[in-house]
Amino acid sequence: MNETSNHKPLSPASEEDRPEVEPTIDLDLAEFEEVNDLQALADEVAESTPEASAQRETGRHSQEEMEASLFKARQRIAELEKQEAEQKDKHHRLLADFANHRNRVGRETRLAVTLAEKKLLLELLPVVDNFERCLASDYSNVEDFHNGIGLIYKQLLESLRKAGVTGVDVKVGDPFDAMHAEALTTTSQPGLADGAVAAVYERGYMLGDLLLRPARVIVNHTATEPDQASDLPIQ
Repeated sequence: MNETSNHKPLSPASEEDRPEVEPTIDLDLAEFEEVNDLQALADEVAESTPEASAQRETGRHSQEEMEASLFKARQRIAELEKQEAEQKDKHHRLLADFANHRNRVGRETRLAVTLAEKKLLLELLPVVDNFERCLASDYSNVEDFHNGIGLIYKQLLESLRKAGVTGVDVKVGDPFDAMHAEALTTTSQPGLADGAVAAVYERGYMLGDLLLRPARVIVNHTATEPDQASDLPIQ
């Protein structure tokens, strides 16, 4: 009996059971020899595969995204450079305005000081004129000369008062005030209290609420009697 008769004929395999065959590219030797650029051949082979097409598409999208990001970054840099230029311009303008303001304030201050000095001098010049008239006059007695000097002195005080200068009210017998007076020395006068003003050497003056010059005075200092208990013998 023939062995071949026991075997059943093989049925053709279904399309689903067939193994997947990778796509191949048939290259003719003559065509290969005609190709001079191997890189072009590799690109042609890569383009024929689906995976290469997908990678190429992904790379193109990535490149477009990078170009878009680069374009936005350049726009942002240009915007920041514009803002920086505007800030620098504002800074330079502020510096110029401050310099002009400082110069203007300096001129106005100097002008105000000059006008104040001029006003005071104009108040004092009539006093000088009266002194010259007094010296040029012939007084019959000392009393008339004294009265004339007294009038000029009152005129001078009035001129100082108009300028805001007033005298510090310190009299003999007042308690010594270190805020408005300066002690030159001390003396001992039994009729005055200890620490009282014994004499006014120079009068003090105020310029508004500011002490222009302190009064220079002599302060009374009474010697204290020794303690009688210290003379008792120690037992």
